[in-house]
Amino acid sequence: MKYTNEALIKSLPNFANNYAEVNGTKLHYVEGGKGEPLILIPGYPETWWAYHKVMPILAEKYFVIVVEMRGMGSSDKPAEGYEKKNMAKDIFELVKQLGYEKVHIGGHDIGAHVAFSFAANFPQSTSKLIMLDTPHPDAGMYQLPMLPMLGATYLYPWWLAFNQVKELPEQLLEGRMNMVIEWLFKNLLVDQNSLSDFDKEVYEFAYNSKDAIRSSNAWYQAFPQDIEDSKTYKKLDMPVLGIGGSGYGMLEMSLSNATTDLQLKKVEDCGHFILAEKPNETAKCIIDFLG
Repeated sequence: MKYTNEALIKSLPNFANNYAEVNGTKLHYVEGGKGEPLILIPGYPETWWAYHKVMPILAEKYFVIVVEMRGMGSSDKPAEGYEKKNMAKDIFELVKQLGYEKVHIGGHDIGAHVAFSFAANFPQSTSKLIMLDTPHPDAGMYQLPMLPMLGATYLYPWWLAFNQVKELPEQLLEGRMNMVIEWLFKNLLVDQNSLSDFDKEVYEFAYNSKDAIRSSNAWYQAFPQDIEDSKTYKKLDMPVLGIGGSGYGMLEMSLSNATTDLQLKKVEDCGHFILAEKPNETAKCIIDFLG
């Protein structure tokens, strides 16, 4: 099967698949390179494959570890534990199991939520934090409109509400997640050619089952608790980099209030999926930041 980890890894020489039991669940991760450890976490509706364009570039300078968080891809899909604070504990236990005291950590989309929570809850283990196009959930999410605004250019994020519903999405979408994935990429990419049909098929393969839909929706269903947890976090004092395409404004607004040492980089002519659309620019921003 060409969409399995074993098949995909063949296109990335010097990278390997691994698994670890942490915090009561099993995580899949892909690692390779040399240098200081750099943990990277993907988001919805993707898998570790989201980073495949930047992994070889970053691996020339860092030991890259791309982690599929609980509920994603080949990692376990337990019934609970999807609060980002707990998912950060998954990553923390992985870091300790790998023998690291401190790591650089970054994430995109839901992965950025987990990366931020890692830095907030385990600052002693965080060298530098990289946020890709998405801030951590905060109370501002409660102000998102229930209806698309007449004449607005703002993309109505209906899936944030749809994914809150329990049981119905997996009944409707089992075996049909290609429709959601196709819609999201069509509407959240500027350059439609930056993501191949094969890439989409990789993600469809990963998200088509009832368990995959249930567990990925659980990331969204934990937002109210994530928002409450965020109210307890102190300002981050490690260096933080926000790299934004269409999400640049949200990153700027959120991170400016949550950090003391912030750099922001805007990726021009780019949508939400900056790793697919602008991999070279994104990798350069990361390398320049990490040094």
